[in-house]
Amino acid sequence: MTTLRHGDRSQAVLILQKNLNRQGARLVLDGDYGDTTEAAVRAYQAKIGLVADGIAGIKTQSSLAGGDCVQLLRNSDLVAAAERLDVPLASIYAINEVESKGKGFLDNGKPVILFERHIMYRQLATARHPGDDLAELKRHAGQLATTTPALVNPKPGGYIGGTAEHQRLAMARLIDDTAALESASWGAFQIMGFHWQRLGYTSVQDFVAAMSAGESQQFDAFTRFIETDPVLHKALKARKWAEFAKLYNGPDYQRNLYDVKLQRAYERHAGCDCGQGVAA
Repeated sequence: MTTLRHGDRSQAVLILQKNLNRQGARLVLDGDYGDTTEAAVRAYQAKIGLVADGIAGIKTQSSLAGGDCVQLLRNSDLVAAAERLDVPLASIYAINEVESKGKGFLDNGKPVILFERHIMYRQLATARHPGDDLAELKRHAGQLATTTPALVNPKPGGYIGGTAEHQRLAMARLIDDTAALESASWGAFQIMGFHWQRLGYTSVQDFVAAMSAGESQQFDAFTRFIETDPVLHKALKARKWAEFAKLYNGPDYQRNLYDVKLQRAYERHAGCDCGQGVAA
Protein backbone atom coordinates (compact mmCIF):
# COMPACT_ATOMS: atom_id res chain seq x y z
CA MET A 1 0.00 0.00 0.00
CA THR A 2 1.57 3.28 -1.13
CA THR A 3 1.60 6.29 1.19
CA LEU A 4 -0.28 9.19 -0.39
CA ARG A 5 0.36 12.85 0.38
CA HIS A 6 -0.12 16.42 -0.81
CA GLY A 7 0.98 16.85 -4.42
CA ASP A 8 0.31 13.28 -5.53
CA ARG A 9 -1.80 12.63 -8.63
CA SER A 10 -2.82 9.05 -9.30
CA GLN A 11 -5.54 6.44 -9.52
CA ALA A 12 -4.76 5.59 -5.88
CA VAL A 13 -5.63 9.17 -4.89
CA LEU A 14 -8.92 8.85 -6.77
CA ILE A 15 -9.74 5.69 -4.79
CA LEU A 16 -8.80 7.52 -1.58
CA GLN A 17 -11.14 10.38 -2.50
CA LYS A 18 -13.98 7.95 -3.15
CA ASN A 19 -13.42 6.30 0.24
CA LEU A 20 -13.33 9.69 1.98
CA ASN A 21 -16.58 10.68 0.28
CA ARG A 22 -18.17 7.53 1.67
CA GLN A 23 -17.23 8.90 5.10
CA GLY A 24 -18.95 12.22 4.43
CA ALA A 25 -16.34 14.25 2.54
CA ARG A 26 -17.51 16.09 -0.54
CA LEU A 27 -14.43 15.94 -2.74
CA VAL A 28 -14.24 16.41 -6.47
CA LEU A 29 -13.05 13.03 -7.78
CA ASP A 30 -10.05 14.24 -9.77
CA GLY A 31 -7.19 12.07 -8.44
CA ASP A 32 -5.36 15.22 -7.26
CA TYR A 33 -4.13 15.23 -3.64
CA GLY A 34 -4.51 18.97 -3.18
CA ASP A 35 -5.44 21.16 -0.24
CA THR A 36 -9.07 19.99 -0.05
CA THR A 37 -8.12 16.30 -0.11
CA GLU A 38 -5.45 16.86 2.55
CA ALA A 39 -8.01 18.69 4.70
CA ALA A 40 -10.47 15.82 4.24
CA VAL A 41 -7.82 13.31 5.29
CA ARG A 42 -7.03 15.35 8.41
CA ALA A 43 -10.72 15.60 9.24
CA TYR A 44 -11.21 11.85 8.89
CA GLN A 45 -8.11 11.11 10.97
CA ALA A 46 -9.29 13.50 13.68
CA LYS A 47 -12.76 11.96 13.67
CA ILE A 48 -11.50 8.44 14.36
CA GLY A 49 -8.57 9.49 16.58
CA LEU A 50 -5.64 8.66 14.30
CA VAL A 51 -2.69 11.04 13.98
CA ALA A 52 -4.16 13.98 12.06
CA ASP A 53 -1.17 14.71 9.84
CA GLY A 54 -2.98 14.84 6.50
CA ILE A 55 -0.92 11.95 5.13
CA ALA A 56 -2.81 8.89 3.93
CA GLY A 57 -0.45 6.11 4.93
CA ILE A 58 -1.18 2.43 5.50
CA LYS A 59 -3.00 3.14 8.77
CA THR A 60 -5.42 5.70 7.36
CA GLN A 61 -6.08 3.71 4.20
CA SER A 62 -6.60 0.49 6.17
CA SER A 63 -9.01 2.26 8.51
CA LEU A 64 -10.99 3.60 5.54
CA ALA A 65 -11.22 0.01 4.32
CA GLY A 66 -12.62 -1.12 7.69
CA GLY A 67 -9.39 -2.14 9.44
CA ASP A 68 -8.88 -2.30 13.23
CA CYS A 69 -7.27 0.78 14.83
CA VAL A 70 -6.95 -0.50 18.41
CA GLN A 71 -3.13 -0.79 18.51
CA LEU A 72 -2.46 2.33 16.45
CA LEU A 73 -0.96 5.63 17.57
CA ARG A 74 -3.61 8.18 18.53
CA ASN A 75 -3.65 11.90 17.86
CA SER A 76 -4.17 12.43 21.60
CA ASP A 77 -0.78 10.75 22.19
CA LEU A 78 0.94 13.46 20.14
CA VAL A 79 -1.02 16.24 21.86
CA ALA A 80 0.03 14.87 25.27
CA ALA A 81 3.66 14.62 24.17
CA ALA A 82 3.67 18.24 22.97
CA GLU A 83 2.40 19.36 26.37
CA ARG A 84 4.85 17.13 28.23
CA LEU A 85 7.88 18.28 26.22
CA ASP A 86 6.66 21.90 26.05
CA VAL A 87 7.01 22.16 22.27
CA PRO A 88 4.62 23.10 19.45
CA LEU A 89 2.36 20.29 18.30
CA ALA A 90 3.78 20.82 14.79
CA SER A 91 7.21 19.74 16.10
CA ILE A 92 5.74 16.50 17.40
CA TYR A 93 3.96 15.87 14.10
CA ALA A 94 7.27 16.45 12.32
CA ILE A 95 9.35 14.04 14.38
CA ASN A 96 6.60 11.43 14.26
CA GLU A 97 6.43 11.76 10.48
CA VAL A 98 10.20 11.63 9.88
CA GLU A 99 11.54 9.43 12.68
CA SER A 100 8.82 6.78 12.82
CA LYS A 101 9.20 3.58 10.82
CA GLY A 102 5.58 4.03 9.78
CA LYS A 103 4.09 1.31 11.93
CA GLY A 104 5.08 -0.36 15.15
CA PHE A 105 3.74 -3.85 14.52
CA LEU A 106 4.21 -6.59 11.96
CA ASP A 107 1.26 -8.19 10.22
CA ASN A 108 1.38 -11.07 12.72
CA GLY A 109 0.79 -8.65 15.61
CA LYS A 110 4.31 -8.70 17.02
CA PRO A 111 6.19 -5.43 17.53
CA VAL A 112 8.70 -4.39 14.88
CA ILE A 113 12.20 -5.20 16.13
CA LEU A 114 15.78 -5.38 14.94
CA PHE A 115 18.17 -7.64 16.86
CA GLU A 116 21.69 -6.22 17.26
CA ARG A 117 24.24 -9.01 17.72
CA HIS A 118 27.05 -6.57 18.62
CA ILE A 119 24.94 -5.17 21.46
CA MET A 120 24.30 -8.73 22.65
CA TYR A 121 28.08 -9.25 22.74
CA ARG A 122 28.51 -6.03 24.71
CA GLN A 123 25.70 -6.78 27.18
CA LEU A 124 27.01 -10.28 27.88
CA ALA A 125 30.47 -8.84 28.56
CA THR A 126 29.10 -6.21 31.00
CA ALA A 127 29.22 -6.70 34.78
CA ARG A 128 25.74 -6.35 36.29
CA HIS A 129 26.16 -7.46 39.90
CA PRO A 130 28.74 -6.97 42.64
CA GLY A 131 31.22 -9.81 42.46
CA ASP A 132 30.82 -10.42 38.73
CA ASP A 133 34.10 -11.57 37.18
CA LEU A 134 34.51 -9.19 34.24
CA ALA A 135 37.30 -11.22 32.69
CA GLU A 136 35.14 -14.35 32.81
CA LEU A 137 32.17 -12.51 31.30
CA LYS A 138 34.32 -11.28 28.42
CA ARG A 139 35.77 -14.76 27.90
CA HIS A 140 32.28 -16.26 27.78
CA ALA A 141 31.06 -13.59 25.33
CA GLY A 142 34.07 -14.29 23.12
CA GLN A 143 33.37 -18.01 23.22
CA LEU A 144 29.75 -17.43 22.18
CA ALA A 145 30.92 -15.15 19.37
CA THR A 146 32.87 -18.12 18.04
CA THR A 147 30.09 -20.68 18.38
CA THR A 148 27.04 -18.48 17.58
CA PRO A 149 28.32 -15.51 15.52
CA ALA A 150 24.86 -14.73 14.11
CA LEU A 151 23.65 -13.96 17.65
CA VAL A 152 26.75 -12.79 19.51
CA ASN A 153 29.38 -10.86 17.61
CA PRO A 154 31.68 -7.87 18.17
CA LYS A 155 30.61 -6.58 14.75
CA PRO A 156 27.09 -5.44 13.75
CA GLY A 157 25.19 -7.22 11.01
CA GLY A 158 23.40 -10.48 10.37
CA TYR A 159 20.02 -8.78 9.95
CA ILE A 160 17.24 -10.76 8.31
CA GLY A 161 14.35 -8.36 8.87
CA GLY A 162 10.64 -8.74 9.51
CA THR A 163 9.36 -11.70 11.49
CA ALA A 164 12.74 -13.46 11.17
CA GLU A 165 14.21 -10.93 13.62
CA HIS A 166 11.91 -12.42 16.27
CA GLN A 167 13.39 -15.85 15.50
CA ARG A 168 16.89 -14.46 16.07
CA LEU A 169 15.72 -12.86 19.30
CA ALA A 170 14.10 -16.10 20.50
CA MET A 171 17.38 -17.98 20.01
CA ALA A 172 19.33 -15.22 21.76
CA ARG A 173 16.92 -15.34 24.71
CA LEU A 174 17.93 -18.98 25.25
CA ILE A 175 21.46 -17.71 25.88
CA ASP A 176 20.45 -14.84 28.20
CA ASP A 177 16.92 -13.46 28.34
CA THR A 178 17.73 -10.03 29.73
CA ALA A 179 20.75 -9.39 27.49
CA ALA A 180 18.79 -10.50 24.42
CA LEU A 181 15.81 -8.22 25.09
CA GLU A 182 18.21 -5.35 25.78
CA SER A 183 19.91 -6.01 22.44
CA ALA A 184 16.89 -5.40 20.21
CA SER A 185 15.40 -2.11 19.09
CA TRP A 186 11.64 -1.98 19.57
CA GLY A 187 8.61 -0.47 17.91
CA ALA A 188 7.95 2.33 15.47
CA PHE A 189 10.77 4.45 16.91
CA GLN A 190 13.27 1.60 17.33
CA ILE A 191 14.18 2.34 20.96
CA MET A 192 16.91 0.01 22.16
CA GLY A 193 15.99 -2.27 25.03
CA PHE A 194 19.10 -1.42 27.06
CA HIS A 195 17.63 2.07 27.68
CA TRP A 196 14.88 0.57 29.90
CA GLN A 197 16.25 1.85 33.21
CA ARG A 198 16.93 5.38 31.98
CA LEU A 199 13.39 5.52 30.58
CA GLY A 200 11.84 4.58 33.92
CA TYR A 201 10.76 0.96 33.36
CA THR A 202 11.13 -1.54 36.20
CA SER A 203 12.94 -4.07 33.99
CA VAL A 204 13.66 -4.75 30.33
CA GLN A 205 10.84 -7.31 30.46
CA ASP A 206 8.49 -4.52 31.62
CA PHE A 207 9.73 -2.33 28.75
CA VAL A 208 9.13 -5.11 26.21
CA ALA A 209 5.62 -5.72 27.55
CA ALA A 210 4.86 -2.03 26.98
CA MET A 211 6.35 -2.09 23.46
CA SER A 212 4.17 -5.13 22.69
CA ALA A 213 0.96 -3.48 23.92
CA GLY A 214 0.46 -0.75 21.32
CA GLU A 215 1.91 2.14 19.35
CA SER A 216 0.78 4.56 22.06
CA GLN A 217 3.15 2.84 24.50
CA GLN A 218 5.90 2.88 21.88
CA PHE A 219 5.45 6.62 21.39
CA ASP A 220 5.51 7.10 25.16
CA ALA A 221 8.94 5.42 25.21
CA PHE A 222 10.07 7.77 22.44
CA THR A 223 8.81 10.74 24.45
CA ARG A 224 10.69 9.48 27.51
CA PHE A 225 13.80 9.07 25.36
CA ILE A 226 13.70 12.77 24.44
CA GLU A 227 12.67 13.83 27.94
CA THR A 228 15.62 12.06 29.60
CA ASP A 229 18.21 13.49 27.18
CA PRO A 230 18.55 17.20 28.07
CA VAL A 231 20.65 18.03 25.00
CA LEU A 232 18.23 16.30 22.61
CA HIS A 233 15.26 17.92 24.33
CA LYS A 234 16.89 21.36 24.13
CA ALA A 235 17.56 20.92 20.39
CA LEU A 236 13.91 20.00 19.83
CA LYS A 237 12.63 22.98 21.84
CA ALA A 238 14.87 25.33 19.85
CA ARG A 239 13.89 23.59 16.59
CA LYS A 240 17.55 23.10 15.73
CA TRP A 241 16.72 20.28 13.35
CA ALA A 242 20.29 19.51 12.26
CA GLU A 243 21.39 19.14 15.87
CA PHE A 244 18.34 17.04 16.75
CA ALA A 245 18.88 14.78 13.73
CA LYS A 246 22.60 14.36 14.48
CA LEU A 247 21.86 13.38 18.08
CA TYR A 248 18.98 11.01 17.24
CA ASN A 249 20.04 9.59 13.86
CA GLY A 250 23.81 9.71 14.22
CA PRO A 251 26.55 11.40 12.19
CA ASP A 252 25.17 10.15 8.86
CA TYR A 253 21.96 12.16 9.30
CA GLN A 254 22.85 14.47 6.39
CA ARG A 255 23.06 11.59 3.95
CA ASN A 256 19.37 10.86 4.52
CA LEU A 257 18.44 14.57 4.80
CA TYR A 258 16.79 14.00 8.17
CA ASP A 259 17.27 17.65 9.18
CA VAL A 260 15.77 18.91 5.91
CA LYS A 261 12.83 16.51 6.19
CA LEU A 262 12.18 17.60 9.79
CA GLN A 263 12.28 21.29 8.86
CA ARG A 264 9.91 20.83 5.92
CA ALA A 265 7.52 18.67 7.92
CA TYR A 266 7.46 21.21 10.75
CA GLU A 267 6.71 24.07 8.36
CA ARG A 268 3.91 22.12 6.69
CA HIS A 269 2.25 21.18 9.97
CA ALA A 270 2.76 24.65 11.47
CA GLY A 271 0.92 26.05 8.47
CA CYS A 272 -2.33 24.30 9.36
CA ASP A 273 -4.57 24.79 12.38
CA CYS A 274 -3.69 21.39 13.87
CA GLY A 275 -0.03 22.30 14.28
CA GLN A 276 -0.31 25.82 15.65
CA GLY A 277 1.35 26.65 18.92
CA VAL A 278 1.80 24.38 21.91
CA ALA A 279 -0.95 21.82 22.24
CA ALA A 280 -3.74 23.00 24.43
